[in-house]
Amino acid sequence: MKAMLFAAGLGTRLKPYTDHIPKALVEVNDKTLLEHNIRYLQRFGIYEVIVNVHHFAGMIDDLLFEHSGFGSEVTISDERAELLETGGGLKKAAQFFEGEESFVVMNVDVLTTLDLGKMIEAHDAVNTLATLAVMKRDSSRQFLFDADMTLCGWRNNNTKEERISRPVSPLQPFAFSGIQVLSAEVLKDIPFEGKFSLVDLYLHLAKSHTLKGYDHTGNVFIDVGKPESIEKAEYLFQ
Repeated sequence: MKAMLFAAGLGTRLKPYTDHIPKALVEVNDKTLLEHNIRYLQRFGIYEVIVNVHHFAGMIDDLLFEHSGFGSEVTISDERAELLETGGGLKKAAQFFEGEESFVVMNVDVLTTLDLGKMIEAHDAVNTLATLAVMKRDSSRQFLFDADMTLCGWRNNNTKEERISRPVSPLQPFAFSGIQVLSAEVLKDIPFEGKFSLVDLYLHLAKSHTLKGYDHTGNVFIDVGKPESIEKAEYLFQ
């Protein structure tokens, strides 16, 4: 199985750290987020990884070269010319997954104790295009699921905007953890070009296909997106 790490973002929430380094190279207990997540994937037998780069891209290249990919075979998806967001980034990297039945995609700035192996098993056990790791926690934006954890929509809790793909009731809100297991079919006939979010793709697909949520509430999880979250991450992931 292969995986993609999203590492191209500007990391604006992590300023001033990201004034000088990409967010992937922010350290938690003397280990970069990039290394943390390459080694996390290795624990579940995933040693082939593609990493997209944009902000201070050369620093990521240099670190991976210096440490021989931390024991994994790492490919770079170069977005130096244009930052493509999550959906565009995945589409650009699609050829890397040719021949795979399914694969993992995750944000480089999340740390978790989620058992990815069990999540992959859950994905393989049902007929779904995508399995999204979600939790019951506060978040400004949440996916909406029916009682069977089928994706039905999305909500911005700050603006109250809702985007509904399947009009059912009641809907359960869950916060997305930035980790997903995707079937190869997701990459076929993506109707978006250039910059776009995976949220847009998932909501489009949910109108006619089954996408599932994987509730891992209770696992340790942190989005290392702000300077104050680094200290908390260092306590949780020693």
